[in-house]
Amino acid sequence: MVAAHILATVIWERWRRSARAEPGLPALKPFEDLIEEAPVMALLLDRDQRIIAANQAARAYFDISLTTLPATLVEATLEGNLINVLRAGTPEGETQLVHRRRSVRTKLIPGPQPGETLMFLADTTQVRALERVRQEFVSNLVHELKTPLTSLRLTAESLLGNPSATDRTRFAERIVKEADLLSRIVDNLRQLAELESGAMAVDVSTFDLAELIHETRARLSPDRRVEVQNPDGLALTTDRAKLAQAIRNLLDNAAKFSPAESPIEIQARILEAGVEISVRDHGPGISPEHWARVFERFYKVDRARSREAGGFGLGLAISKHLVQAFGGAISTRADPGGGQVFTISVPAALTNR
Repeated sequence: MVAAHILATVIWERWRRSARAEPGLPALKPFEDLIEEAPVMALLLDRDQRIIAANQAARAYFDISLTTLPATLVEATLEGNLINVLRAGTPEGETQLVHRRRSVRTKLIPGPQPGETLMFLADTTQVRALERVRQEFVSNLVHELKTPLTSLRLTAESLLGNPSATDRTRFAERIVKEADLLSRIVDNLRQLAELESGAMAVDVSTFDLAELIHETRARLSPDRRVEVQNPDGLALTTDRAKLAQAIRNLLDNAAKFSPAESPIEIQARILEAGVEISVRDHGPGISPEHWARVFERFYKVDRARSREAGGFGLGLAISKHLVQAFGGAISTRADPGGGQVFTISVPAALTNR
C-alpha cells in the first residue's frame, strides 16, 4: 500500500508538470481520470480546507458519500489529526486516526487548481504492527538465548580453574544441559519457520483418534495423572504426526503449569462442525487479555514462572501452525472450575463418522 502511495504521487506530479489541454479537446479532469481508481486514498481539498473530491479508496475507508461533498475535513472523515497535518504543512509524515484507531502515512502536494491541495494517505497500521512483532521477537530471542549462553560461559570458566574430578563431571553435565536447551530452541525456530512459510508438506492418513491420544499421553511422566474422555471408533483423515505433536505440546504445557498432584484432562467431542480435542490443566489459569497472544512466539504470561517450569515460549506457537497446516484451528479459554483449556478444532471434512 505504501508503494501504491508513492506511485500515485509520482503519476500526479508528472501530470501536473506536463499536462496541457490541446485546442478543440475537452478539458482534462485529472482527479477523475488519474486518481479515482488508484489503490491509495486521495482527498482533494480547496483553499478553505474543504474536501471537494475523494477517490474510491478514500470514500470506502472514511465512509464518504459523494452527495455530502464539499465538506470540511473533520465532517467528512471524523479525524481531527488530519487538520493538524494540513496546518503543519509538512509534505510527508505519519499520523494517528483517533476515531478509527489506525495509523496512516500522509503526503501533501499541490492540486490541479491554485490553492488546492491533494492529500494522499496510506494505512500503515499493519506495517507498524509487524514491525512491533519483529522487534518483540528479536528482544525475546535475545532474552531466551542469553540465559543458557551465560550459563555456558560461567561453567566453561569454572572448568579453566582446574576443578576436582567431581566438579568437572558436574560442570560437563551442565554444559550438555544448556547445549541441549539451545539446540531445542534452534530446532523449534527452524520448524516454526517452515510452518509459517508453508514449506512443510501435509502427510494425510486415516487413523483412530483414541489410539493417537493414548500414544501422546504415554510420553508424559508415569507419575502424572491423565484423565481421558473420547468416543471409541472415531477416525480422522489428516496429518497424524502434526496433530500428535500439537496435542503433545499442549500436554507438555499443561504439565508445566499444573500442580504435580492434579490431573491433566483430555477430552474429545464430536460436534456438528467437526471434532474438538481439549486439554485442561489445573494451574493458575491465564487472564483473558493474554488469550489472543499466548500463541505468539516467545510470548509468556509470567516470564519468571515459565523459566522456572523449563519453557521458552515456542510450544503453543508451533501447535497453532501445526493445526492450521492441516486446516484446523486452536483456541484457549478459562475453565469455570479452574485452570486453562486449550482446544484443537478439526473440521468435519477431516472426520470419518
